[in-house]
Amino acid sequence: MIFDPLFRFVQEDLASFGDLDASDDMLLDVTTITDAMMTVSQKVCELGIRFGLNLLVCWILVHFFYYKKSQRRDYYFTFMVFSSAMLTLLYIMGNVEVGVGLTLGLFAIFGVIRYRTETVPIREMTYLFVIIALAAVNGLAPVYQVVDLQTDAPHYALSWGNVGVMALVNALIVGLVAILESERLVKHTTTKLVLYDKIDLIVPEKREELLADLEKRLGVKVENIEIGHVDFLKDAAFIKVFYHLPKGETNTVNTITRAKDYVE
Repeated sequence: MIFDPLFRFVQEDLASFGDLDASDDMLLDVTTITDAMMTVSQKVCELGIRFGLNLLVCWILVHFFYYKKSQRRDYYFTFMVFSSAMLTLLYIMGNVEVGVGLTLGLFAIFGVIRYRTETVPIREMTYLFVIIALAAVNGLAPVYQVVDLQTDAPHYALSWGNVGVMALVNALIVGLVAILESERLVKHTTTKLVLYDKIDLIVPEKREELLADLEKRLGVKVENIEIGHVDFLKDAAFIKVFYHLPKGETNTVNTITRAKDYVE
């Protein structure tokens, strides 16, 4: 019949399927890949590399770039502890079945509970997201890899290439922050909220006279102003003054108008 050659060909293929040698069987054995187990010393070394690198990079960002200008000790503490806690949680959760999604969800819940009660400035929020991103990279990026898969003893070995890539990512982020925080790139513009008593000068036709008076009384070169709330009963108006800070100087109380709002 016309199908006999085809039938014999299929039979020969099925018969030859069971003639795989021992080496082929070992390559097809999926349990070979999962037999490799990390030793306790390897796990400790991995955690030490991740934690140490993340702590070092976070300290560089916070100490040399954020704290240098803001002088906010409360955020210094928050950033350092938050980054370390984020890394350890991601590291532990990344090795169990719950996965990363639950971990990020937990921190999202913590963020809503705590940070919704206080307005976090945009610069502090940016640094917070940066250290969270770095903690995720340092906590989840591969450090060890399985080697000797074609032998009877596959095992984990430290991959310096992976460690180098992880360190390079951290270095790129630090370099980017350093460039953007550089005073040579952009001038550090800040603001000062002033309760002004000469409301007769807030009209557009007397703007130059208003700027001159503000510069004389504040001792700064005013770049721009915004007129806010005006109280005609008390002859006072809130004015937001924009000016450039001299190199090396900071201004962390620019919008505080009440003593109880001051935080060291």
